[in-house]
Amino acid sequence: MIGKILIPFTYLSGIINKGHQRSIKAKKNIATSFLIKGVSIAISLVLVPLTVNYVNATQYGIWLTLSSIIGWFSFFDIGLTQGLRNKFAEAKAKGSDQLAQTFVSTTYAILIIIFSSIWMLFMIVNHFLNWSSILKLPVSSQSEISILAIIVFTYFCLQFILRIINAVITANQQPAKSAFIDVLGQIFSLLIVFVLIKTTQGSLIKLAIALCVSPIAVLLIANFIFFRGDYSKYRPLISKVKFSYAKDLFNLGIIFFIIQGAGILQYETANVIIARNFGTLEVTSYNIVYKYFNILYMLTAIFLAPFWSASTEAYLKNDYQWIKNGIKRYNQLNLLLFVISCLMLFFSQDVFTLWLGKGTVQIDYSLCLWGFIYFNIYIFGGKYVNFLNGISALRIQFLSSIVSPFLYVAAAIFLIKYYHMGVSSLFIASAIANFNGLILAPLQYYMVLTKNKKGIWIK
Repeated sequence: MIGKILIPFTYLSGIINKGHQRSIKAKKNIATSFLIKGVSIAISLVLVPLTVNYVNATQYGIWLTLSSIIGWFSFFDIGLTQGLRNKFAEAKAKGSDQLAQTFVSTTYAILIIIFSSIWMLFMIVNHFLNWSSILKLPVSSQSEISILAIIVFTYFCLQFILRIINAVITANQQPAKSAFIDVLGQIFSLLIVFVLIKTTQGSLIKLAIALCVSPIAVLLIANFIFFRGDYSKYRPLISKVKFSYAKDLFNLGIIFFIIQGAGILQYETANVIIARNFGTLEVTSYNIVYKYFNILYMLTAIFLAPFWSASTEAYLKNDYQWIKNGIKRYNQLNLLLFVISCLMLFFSQDVFTLWLGKGTVQIDYSLCLWGFIYFNIYIFGGKYVNFLNGISALRIQFLSSIVSPFLYVAAAIFLIKYYHMGVSSLFIASAIANFNGLILAPLQYYMVLTKNKKGIWIK
């Protein structure tokens, strides 16, 4: 009897441990990540109705909008963590742990300097910001929103420094461990929010503390444990900081900076555009649809997570067939996720009622439809962009990212003002602005691996 029960697990183990060593490592991480991401998705889904009911839909929209505005300061990362990810993977592929440690130490030093300076500057400027006017809220809320801004901004600064450990772990082709760090922060946040609901009245300040403090505490502990354990040879040390190596990080990082900036601008601007044109209640509606269909991308990310750094290694070793096989499997996954997304769209209204409670938030079907279209486009291009990021072929993506934010904002405003498409305009504009993932990235992949072209295709 026990033998029959174990048959599926034995079969699964055989599949995981079959193939190239790089593939085995990726499959083990994917299998582990499924469990971790499953917990993460469940927590994200539970947190939305809990937080909406703890405060209310309008105040939750304020939280989302303010987080989006402050999220713009992530520009000051200047793409260094993504640059570190590639440089660390390259150093590992060449067998140089000393060089990898230097890149880690130098990245920590640079980001500490940058975000400490930005934090002190914000503490001064925040006294002069009229948040109630910026968010079009009653003057009486100014004091509360100002305190909320300080909490959220401090969280952003700290997490950008402390999340370097996640970049290092992911670059070492162990994204499941990185995901585990994140999910632990979510678990503790959920527990604190649950306690708040049972013991206190709704408060944006208390909600912010619950959602910000736990992830930072977990990241601090993770930095200590990993750099004292398995990653001790990469532990950041002052003696290993070499600002002469910063050039290598900045050259690659500045490109990632522009690319990341385009994505941040598009996502974070959406909440502000909605708040100013339709009110913060509609920010909540948009984000609920976003979180709902983002489940699909989170599933894709589980499979894609090992591919970035594994592509770096495979490309440096001229193992092009391994990369092609990977893309083929990701295309098969896309078809499966498209079918799932169709079911999600069909049952969306029922899911929202079950998830949030009847009458909590009204969400139009058209908003769901455009969210469905956008995320399928986004997922399709993800595998090609991921591969190109891994081999640092960023020129085309860099150039398109300069254009896409302007195209996004212009399209969104045009659709709102002249076609009266409502909140759906933001998803439509996002789909239009993602021309790189939909067209250019697949073309670039084809030119690099099939046609073996160089020039702009590989830069």
